[in-house]
Amino acid sequence: MNRGIAYAALAFLMWGLFPLYFKALAEVPPTQILAHRMVWSLLFLCGVLTVRRQWQWLPAVLRRPRVVATFTLSALLLSANWFIYIWAVNNGHVIDASLGYFINPLVNVLLGLLVLKERLRPGQWAAVGVAALGVLWLTWQAGQLPWIALLLAGSFGAYGLLRKTAALAALEGLSFETLLLFPLAGAYVVWLTLQGENAFLNTGSDTTRWLLVAAGPITAIPLLLFAAGARRIPLSVLGMLQYIGPTIQMLLGLTVFHETFTTARLAGFIVIWSALALYMLEGVWTSRRSAPATAPAG
Repeated sequence: MNRGIAYAALAFLMWGLFPLYFKALAEVPPTQILAHRMVWSLLFLCGVLTVRRQWQWLPAVLRRPRVVATFTLSALLLSANWFIYIWAVNNGHVIDASLGYFINPLVNVLLGLLVLKERLRPGQWAAVGVAALGVLWLTWQAGQLPWIALLLAGSFGAYGLLRKTAALAALEGLSFETLLLFPLAGAYVVWLTLQGENAFLNTGSDTTRWLLVAAGPITAIPLLLFAAGARRIPLSVLGMLQYIGPTIQMLLGLTVFHETFTTARLAGFIVIWSALALYMLEGVWTSRRSAPATAPAG
């Protein structure tokens, strides 16, 4: 279990530091970063699959149109999430992006209710209601919905819902998603090259080129660590660890990128954090109540 906690915590730590990586690529347009991320991720994942001799799943999947359609949709949701996140970071909205991942667990609860017809316990309803109040407060203060946070939470929540019932494990699933996206990403990179706008070729900085190439392992390694950790630790522990990422992102937005964080905005975040605390405490309390009593020794 200790190894599982270490794997998961390291994955969330890496995700939390993502703003530093994307800020270093601020000179590259978000669409190009996204395309290069798909291309280099696929090359990296193909290398991993080849080393592990783990290609036997692909022919069987290609013969299942429904699985292909499901992974096409999940790939589009993942790419939309990536694009929104990259755009948000490089346009001074790191804190808004972190809010999306704070909200995400409660979006998952709502999707379970609406799509999977799961029943919510009173405590879960209360957590969702408190979070909704926080979003309404932020909307009223800003004069508009926190659309960056809601789009990130919604797209990743829908992606997680599709992957929850997916026919492939983490490595194969991510590889298949990037394989499906590769024709679009590859064609876009070729078009940029023909137009003389490919940042990888036109930049005068070797650092930028290496950062684009690094998109492959930077994308895949946290996902593989997360999958390895998730198999070894209880879901409740994983749920608490997942707040490492958005907490680091928020702190980076405040201390490194000096984004505006008013008292009124802080109040909205506190309401949403309270909803998350209520949700986690309700889960712990319910699991302890349902746990079988240990028979006394003797």
